[in-house]
Amino acid sequence: MKPIDLRSDTVTQPTEAMRRAMAYAEVGDDVYGEDPTVNRLQELAAEKVGKEAGLFVPSGTMGNLIALLVHCRRGEEMLVGNRSHIFLSERGGASALGGIHSRQLPNQPDGSLALSDLQAAIRPDDIHDPVTRLICLENTHNECGGVYQSPQYVHQVGELARRYGLSLHLDGARLFNAAVAQGIDARELTAPVDSVTFCLSKGLCAPVGSVLCGSRAFIAEARKVRKMLGGGMRQAGILAAAGIVALETMIDRLAEDHARARWLADGLKQLPGLLVDEPATNMVFFSWDESIPYDERRLIAELRAQGVLAGSVAPRRIRLVTHYGIDDSDIEQTLRAFRAILSR
Repeated sequence: MKPIDLRSDTVTQPTEAMRRAMAYAEVGDDVYGEDPTVNRLQELAAEKVGKEAGLFVPSGTMGNLIALLVHCRRGEEMLVGNRSHIFLSERGGASALGGIHSRQLPNQPDGSLALSDLQAAIRPDDIHDPVTRLICLENTHNECGGVYQSPQYVHQVGELARRYGLSLHLDGARLFNAAVAQGIDARELTAPVDSVTFCLSKGLCAPVGSVLCGSRAFIAEARKVRKMLGGGMRQAGILAAAGIVALETMIDRLAEDHARARWLADGLKQLPGLLVDEPATNMVFFSWDESIPYDERRLIAELRAQGVLAGSVAPRRIRLVTHYGIDDSDIEQTLRAFRAILSR
């Protein structure tokens, strides 16, 4: 039997509509700006987040890095959460490739950066200090449990950034999860930011790619940086075609993933010894007390033996992610697997 893969929403498979679109995509050389399908994707993506232009990139990590390299010069500073993906999970690209100094501020339990912390971290005009240039937010916030930031909070950070002449970048890998969970248009979350990256290859199910969006001038510079990083693709419309289908057909259905995450969490809460976080979107995080004699490696192995794939995020802490490839029967089977393991 095919395993129930709850490790991440990156394991989603393209839909049949995506495969057809990819097979018959009209293509050209995108480095010359001549791939009509890439151009259409970029225009659609920019419209979805209320920006002037977009740039198709191979990954969210590259999209974030390009944004940082456009916003900051070498030796300048970005303010970023200490649990953010940019800081923890992108191989230190900002410092290694951009010479950008990062100042890590504590993420609050809801994934936000306290406004007081941000304001206190902005450097004065002092010869000894790096120049503070950029604030980075994440929405939804992975390490903090898939939680979302509200439009009100993002607008407050945007006002702070403008007051001090800073730029604001949003790592919106799962931006549309944040919008759907709050019942709002994604543009409400992106209006205050100068740039935003979002992934097509997670809950939206496209096989590869992200889009970086911002002003026309910003994207013109970003295109140069993408080329420098080796991200200039040629007949990339074959990939972009799936991204168009993703943006046109897969956003609203994210609510199904959120509902299944809540169902899964509610079922896990009934099991003795499990300490389950309330899911905000499509991620279920849980830990367990000493009554369960397994560490995370053993529990993951036991789940795998039952046909369920899970991922560890810390000692005795596991993340389960719902997505397009998970249906109601998979949730039921996952709960049965947990009951079988914990009843031994």
